[in-house]
Amino acid sequence: CLDRGLRLGTLRELCSGYCSFYGECGRNPEINVSLLWSPVPCLSNTPARLLKNATLNKLKEVCPQLYTGETTTYACCSYNQMVALQLSLAVSQAVLTRCPACSENFANIYCQNICSPNQSLFTNVTRFFNRTTILGTRQVGVLEYQCFYNQSFADQSYNSCKGVRIPATGGYAIAAMCGKYGATLCTSQRWLDFQGDSSNGLAPLDIDFQLVPTNGVIGEGIVPLNGKTWRCGEAVSADGEPCSCLDCAESCPQISTPTPQPPPFKVGSLDGVLFVCCLLFCLLTMLFGAFLVWRCIFRSKQASGKGQQRQRDQMRRSERLSQATHRVLGEMFQRWGTMVASHPVLVILISAVVVIGLSCGMVFIQLTTDPVELWSSPDSQARQEKDFYDQNFGPFFRTNQVILTAKSRPSYTYDSLLLGRKNFSGILSLAVLLDLLELQTWLQEIEIWSEEDGRNVTLKDICYAPLNPENASATDCCVNSLAQYFQNNRTRLEMTASQTQGGQTGMVDWKDHFLYCVNSPLSFKDITNLQLSCMADYGAPIFPFLAVGGYTGKGRPLGTALGPAGTVPASGSRKQALPLTHVALPVSNPRPPQRSLEDEINRTMAEDIPIFAISYLVIFLYIALALGEYSSCRRILVDSKVTLGLGGILVVLGAVFSSMGFYSYVGLPSSLIIIEVVPFLVLAVGADNIFIFVLEYQRSVQKPGERREQHIGRVLGTVAPSMLLCSFSEATCFFLGSLTRMPAVRTFALNAALAVLFDFLLQMSMFVALVSLDARRQEAARLDLCCCHRLSKAGCPSRSEGLLRPFMRRIYTPVLLNHAVRALVVSAGGRGKGRGPRCQDREGDSYMVQYFQYLNQYFMVGLPTYFVTTGGYNFSTGPGMNGVCSSAGCNNNSLTQKIHSCPRSYLAIPASSWVDDFIDWLHPLSRCCRISSSDSQFCPSTNSRSRPAQWGRGSQDFGEGSSGRARWGRGSQDMGEGSTGGVPGYGGGEHWEGWESQRSSPGQGAVVLPPISPASRFMAYHTPLTNSQEYTAALRAARTLATNITDSMRRVPGTDPNFRVFPYTVTYVFYEQYLTIVNEGLFNLALCLVPTFVVCCMLLGMDLRSGLINLLTIVMILVDTVGAMTLWDISYNAVSLINLVTAVGISVEFVSHLTRAFAVSTQPTRLERAKEATINMGSAVFAGVAMTNLPGIVVLAFAKAQLIQIFFFRLNLLITLLGLVHGLVFLPVLLSYFGA
Repeated sequence: CLDRGLRLGTLRELCSGYCSFYGECGRNPEINVSLLWSPVPCLSNTPARLLKNATLNKLKEVCPQLYTGETTTYACCSYNQMVALQLSLAVSQAVLTRCPACSENFANIYCQNICSPNQSLFTNVTRFFNRTTILGTRQVGVLEYQCFYNQSFADQSYNSCKGVRIPATGGYAIAAMCGKYGATLCTSQRWLDFQGDSSNGLAPLDIDFQLVPTNGVIGEGIVPLNGKTWRCGEAVSADGEPCSCLDCAESCPQISTPTPQPPPFKVGSLDGVLFVCCLLFCLLTMLFGAFLVWRCIFRSKQASGKGQQRQRDQMRRSERLSQATHRVLGEMFQRWGTMVASHPVLVILISAVVVIGLSCGMVFIQLTTDPVELWSSPDSQARQEKDFYDQNFGPFFRTNQVILTAKSRPSYTYDSLLLGRKNFSGILSLAVLLDLLELQTWLQEIEIWSEEDGRNVTLKDICYAPLNPENASATDCCVNSLAQYFQNNRTRLEMTASQTQGGQTGMVDWKDHFLYCVNSPLSFKDITNLQLSCMADYGAPIFPFLAVGGYTGKGRPLGTALGPAGTVPASGSRKQALPLTHVALPVSNPRPPQRSLEDEINRTMAEDIPIFAISYLVIFLYIALALGEYSSCRRILVDSKVTLGLGGILVVLGAVFSSMGFYSYVGLPSSLIIIEVVPFLVLAVGADNIFIFVLEYQRSVQKPGERREQHIGRVLGTVAPSMLLCSFSEATCFFLGSLTRMPAVRTFALNAALAVLFDFLLQMSMFVALVSLDARRQEAARLDLCCCHRLSKAGCPSRSEGLLRPFMRRIYTPVLLNHAVRALVVSAGGRGKGRGPRCQDREGDSYMVQYFQYLNQYFMVGLPTYFVTTGGYNFSTGPGMNGVCSSAGCNNNSLTQKIHSCPRSYLAIPASSWVDDFIDWLHPLSRCCRISSSDSQFCPSTNSRSRPAQWGRGSQDFGEGSSGRARWGRGSQDMGEGSTGGVPGYGGGEHWEGWESQRSSPGQGAVVLPPISPASRFMAYHTPLTNSQEYTAALRAARTLATNITDSMRRVPGTDPNFRVFPYTVTYVFYEQYLTIVNEGLFNLALCLVPTFVVCCMLLGMDLRSGLINLLTIVMILVDTVGAMTLWDISYNAVSLINLVTAVGISVEFVSHLTRAFAVSTQPTRLERAKEATINMGSAVFAGVAMTNLPGIVVLAFAKAQLIQIFFFRLNLLITLLGLVHGLVFLPVLLSYFGA
């Protein structure tokens, strides 16, 4: 042995088999607060003791690696020291036992320090204290000692533990064992330093760990400890298991590299789709040019007049059915019109009674405002999964969140004693935090009267209180914010203290405590002299990714945003009881509860109702003025049609109200979209028919001997077939469109279809009667709006063509149907390219826009998402648990392992697992699963009269009785040693039916549960998702992962073949539509287009060519609309799909009237027939459809809601302009070339 000399007043012997300290010398006099009471050892430079009997057995239980034999095992620790060591290790091993190598290495460190027979070789006491026992014996207690480790030994021990996860949070266990550095900045030296820091609330004395390089020399005979360690990927014993993949990357199976996304389709440097479109356009242009050449050659080679006569005979035979159809329809409507015009008052009264009777049904109207009910079909997969989740676990919690920023406050640098110089953003100032605390306190103290309870309710009445759900107080509510690092206590937030760190003395305050808690949120006590806990006042940790935004730990300013959030259950009738209200602060303060998006959409839609009213008023004024025929200034009040225009508007509104009332009678719910959009659509359709009828009546000359009623009937017989064609096509289109699964689209289509039918019927009855009365008034020279007065000289007004029809005849039609212009128009064609959906449902003037910006900009995790298991899986067997858990011995393809290792899963944090914590709870070293010494019943771990349950170490087959233990573990609210499971971490995490009535026999303990759980859930967090492409991709990836997990778990023996796993979060019901919206849209539009072709052919006497041209033009309007949506930044989603379905109906108005006018024309050539149709019907379409829609659409540009601005102003403007161009430019040219 080497004599080290006099050290600290004692003579030390440095040799193998000697101790540095032994026995217990009471508590450390320098420590006032400690989470675990543990005595310090006594200074003792004596030989190691030979262990026997109980002491030897305890060593084999606590430190089996030091056991060398029954008669050869020496140690430097007493029995009581080993008991204290076992208690101390139980705290950490409750988490670390899931990785056997880490658990053994960690225990080995303390076993070597306290019990090694060669303790004096690598330890050196540097501080001590004197004490006298109650028996008068003098002792020297150890306050601090040096511990010399080989660097390789320390690194290997640390590396085996750095990947171990905490199942309840998904975070790393090392984060709570490295103090101020957390998991990100932790190293082996910092890890050991924290273990040896008595200020951490766990260590009984200070240990100065000295890590020596492998070839390093200390001198004075010190030999750094270099004991055996186990890698996390190797088993500790022959029958043991390595750590799981979740806790050890070394154990993960080789995963093939994901197939990279294919590169975008390109041809050279050009976009591939654009190149194909250009190529197709050139090909069609060449084909059209060849057609023109062929037609010229064919005409020049026509043989004789006989061939021409035969061609004319064939044309007459093909037109015979068409002409018969036109004649029958014309005669039928002529007789009907004459009858209605002869009895106008009676017809108006009958129509009004019917309209009023149907409209009265609106008193039973049910307005749907819940976005889930609007956009998610009850039969959809996401909706069924939501219902399953709500039924088993209750509705998803409603998170009420406030995000605060301070843009006007500059960043600053803080020189911390703990972590050195750190950049702080301006929001991290004491003044702002005090304002935050004041706001939070004010929100928590809000009271509101509840009619249901007959008293004022506060947050504690409705909040989520994980530790005290039955009788919550204000401090039991789950409120996550930075102020919770100080337990929402102003005094603690303002505390300061003097502290010496590394020889430097300075002041520590809230910033040092904040830095510590951000890196170690699970700590019950920081290492500053403030000695504050990082746990919230309700007893749980506050993770920085939930409370502080913008923190990366990489030199950027800390905490660029704060996010206090409270959580309340979504069930019950109080979901609106405690609204968050704007509070004046020196910071930006968007404050959305989880239902804010629904509230804001409803609010802005309601605010824009006046805009819609103004839009309808503008349309009414246009119709009233444009219908009049003004022959002279003297007769202007007689020739105006204000009353008739008002009647036309009332006919449209009557049709809309009748439709809504009818569906209210039958119980079909409505929505604000229907109230605002359907009148707009029906007004566009109805105004067109009004203009066609009135303008045709004004142009038509009354025949000699023809009564006024007969004249009206003859005009109606001329135009009504065209009105029938459009209305019946649109109604059929919308009825078929209601076959969609999307509730909002289906309800809209049903209301629109019936409203269009009612509008046609009322125009054929009430409006014809109004025209008859107005014609009688005008012939009598009575004033419009005041029919009691009349001009002194009565008489019929002179007929005038107005301005539009002469313009169409003299200028527009000759220019458009010129040979060169026609060729150019057909060559130009219609082109468009759509784009995938993007989220554009945020209101322009709403705080929600700012909220989403902050959420995407500052926070590192997105929404929580659950992987839910259905019934049919047995969790009580070994294979059943192995298929779920992620501890050592679990399957590498288990549920939690796959969630952890899945690439491209859009998950930020691995799933928390109650199964893993249940396994840890049962483990004997965790001391969580306790049995009462008196009656063998299960009891809390804090019960002093209890003993650990005896389960085999590492065993995972828990037998039939495990279900009873599961119940107690889940029901425990203990936050001490038993806090790995129970209500705090997994309240409601599993759903068991029937446990209350299935109690075991006396003396056998607790509750016996059925082995099959109807449902269970495992929570993870998504990465921040910023747009609907990412939300959709995340949903698709989660479902793919869940399907893969389902296939693996179904192979576990005893699993029901119908068992499955599915992902669930609150947004899936909204974004599921994007998985199928392209196919859904194509299906809906195809259903709408088919009847336009069929009805057109039938009502035109089976004119297939006219039907195909009609269909082609409508398709081109839709294609060009989708292409223009890309250019004007209009996303493709359910709302735009509603507008595209509407576009089919409006396109019919632009196209079908002109197509029928061409089909019934008697001109000899296609070109002449196209000219006649454009002059006569084109002017009415322009005045009735385009000029009716445009003024009202322009008004919508002033709406506040971005939803209205984008999907109603922009999209309807595109539909109207493109319909106008195709209907009055492209269609006449196409008919002139290819018409029948």
